[in-house]
Amino acid sequence: MKIAITGKGGVGKTTLAGTLARVFAKDGFSVLAIDADPDMNLASAIGIKNPPAPLTEHKKLIEERAGTGVGGIFKLNPKVDDIVGRFGATEQGISMITMGTVDRGGSGCMCPASSLLRALMRHVLLQEQGVVILDMEAGIEHLGRGTARGVDLMIVVVEPGARSIETATRIRKLSKEIGIERLCAVINKAIDRDTIRAHLDRLEIPVIGEIPYDTALIQADMDRQAPFDVGGDAVLAIEGIKDAIMAQVYAR
Repeated sequence: MKIAITGKGGVGKTTLAGTLARVFAKDGFSVLAIDADPDMNLASAIGIKNPPAPLTEHKKLIEERAGTGVGGIFKLNPKVDDIVGRFGATEQGISMITMGTVDRGGSGCMCPASSLLRALMRHVLLQEQGVVILDMEAGIEHLGRGTARGVDLMIVVVEPGARSIETATRIRKLSKEIGIERLCAVINKAIDRDTIRAHLDRLEIPVIGEIPYDTALIQADMDRQAPFDVGGDAVLAIEGIKDAIMAQVYAR
């Protein structure tokens, strides 16, 4: 099962991704969590104390696998099948890798580092078994037509505010363009749920759960603890969202 989680920055997608990883692991699933967000906060949301270094910092690895890019020449399909085992971390019963950021230099970057990350994402989504949870950036830049078929479900996290809805609108468009078949939403910190649901209904994005405003999340952040370890209403809601994900993915 491959789940990609996206949304505007600050809406709580990393909290959802990290807590879902813990919930799936608690229920006996083999879980691989991928931090594909430039902010790289997934490790703390899971409760991983010794997170792996971003892959983009492994310059020697990139050069060996994808080339130097000198003269604009590099490998489009570098070897990546051993990267999770060699450059990931495992804690809390969860394996994790951090993608890192690529300086795109304007409109886009076709470079060795980008080639390696894309090949790794393709391998993970099409070959890895168990539950894979991707904490994405809003632009879902790591996905493309070649890997989209590996995503079983994309979740956009939405909170009150026009910019959050605008981001959901853009993600709806992008997901259709690259062939994501299942897109749904989770509403976070919603007071006026009906208004947000109305917007999502117009976008034809079904809502699979709501996360309440919970001071336990604030306390977890202050104490540098994973939300799952603190508990509270939000974690209970995410446990329910996990069940809704299962129903979505395995619906016939």
